[in-house]
Amino acid sequence: MTALLTLIGVVLFVVGILVSVGLHEVGHMVPAKLFGMKVTQFFVGFGRTVWSVKRGETEYGIKAIPAGGFVRIIGMMPPAKGQDPTKVRKANTGPIQSMVENARSAEYETIEASDDGRLFYQKVWWKKLIVMASGPLVNVVIAFVLFGGLFMLYGANVAQTTVATVTDCVVPASQASADRKCQSGDQVSPAKQAGFQVGDKIVSFNGTAIDSWDQLTPLIRANTDKPATIVVERNGQPTTLQTSTIVNQVRDDADADKFVQVGFLGVSPEQKVERQDFGFVVDKMGELTVATVKALGNFPEKLVGVAKSIVGGDRDQDSPMSVVGASRVAGEVASNQDLTGGARIAFLVSLLASLNLFLALFNFIPLLPLDGGHMLGAIWEGIKRGFAKLLGRPDPGYVDVAKLLPIAYVAASVIVVMGVLLVIADIVNPIRLFNG
Repeated sequence: MTALLTLIGVVLFVVGILVSVGLHEVGHMVPAKLFGMKVTQFFVGFGRTVWSVKRGETEYGIKAIPAGGFVRIIGMMPPAKGQDPTKVRKANTGPIQSMVENARSAEYETIEASDDGRLFYQKVWWKKLIVMASGPLVNVVIAFVLFGGLFMLYGANVAQTTVATVTDCVVPASQASADRKCQSGDQVSPAKQAGFQVGDKIVSFNGTAIDSWDQLTPLIRANTDKPATIVVERNGQPTTLQTSTIVNQVRDDADADKFVQVGFLGVSPEQKVERQDFGFVVDKMGELTVATVKALGNFPEKLVGVAKSIVGGDRDQDSPMSVVGASRVAGEVASNQDLTGGARIAFLVSLLASLNLFLALFNFIPLLPLDGGHMLGAIWEGIKRGFAKLLGRPDPGYVDVAKLLPIAYVAASVIVVMGVLLVIADIVNPIRLFNG
């Protein structure tokens, strides 16, 4: 049964990924067709064609390797300035120039005279920007819809004022782990000294009435190593507990990758799933977007840790993972019978939503071959033409993105290497959410 549930979780997640990829490509294709651009191919996956059908001038199909997808819009690679696009010269000025010219030649092998005016590079800059931005924007919409459905229909975990666990000893956050036990020399936690019990409901802290855990946390942190009087409700009766908080290293609320020295008590709250409103979804999307951008910024550093984990190092729980790793996690959660069915579905939805948000923001990076690289070219073209018109100068024409191909090839190679590295790590030393 466990193996079957694991398989179901993996299959559902992979299908969700493929649908997300397909919708991303639809986001490119639809505006391209609306703007009169010629779209010859729409495929999900890469490699050998498994199935395809042609409708009009566009071939739709599925490739053998379910990793990504593509839409072929004719004329993405412009001819050199002043050149007849049907007669691209053969390069003889060096390997880089040869690379660029060969790419131009390949681009125009299938272009017919009747395609004039329908080529991507011939369109006004804002149309090109919309076509390239629409793909990742679709992923943003998918993420928003999935998170919205999750939080508004199922709910989100909300910390209650009831104590779920009492920490036995004080452990700095940088040393904390699931298997970290109290050691000789560790201080007894203030909560343990005070006599906290699981199920205590915190009513007040140093005279301040407590309505939520979010209200309590900053009060504890600001108390540093001072005395604390906490009133709890135990078995329906008020009980007063006395202790002194201690300064300890904890993770920063604003940045989980940073540590701060603040007051520490040693209790954690019960979590309860509560349905949220639309405003919560908007706020959460903003928080997750900021967190994802920060994660992208820290990606190279995290990748070093992933590489070390391949040769025997520890794999951080918050390290990046490939689609293989994410699918394995989906299967692990789907088969975990300690979780309710609703909790398992909620996790899978959250995982797929997070992946869509990551794909969107990753594609917005202004670097070829990503969508953001083409968007940057379109924006730069609009700026150049706008200033030329404003100053009464001749139209500078389109931006020749083909000149950036050497950088694009390097970037693509780096992306492939990173992907392979993550896949290897996810096979030999995967992230495990649960022990075993």
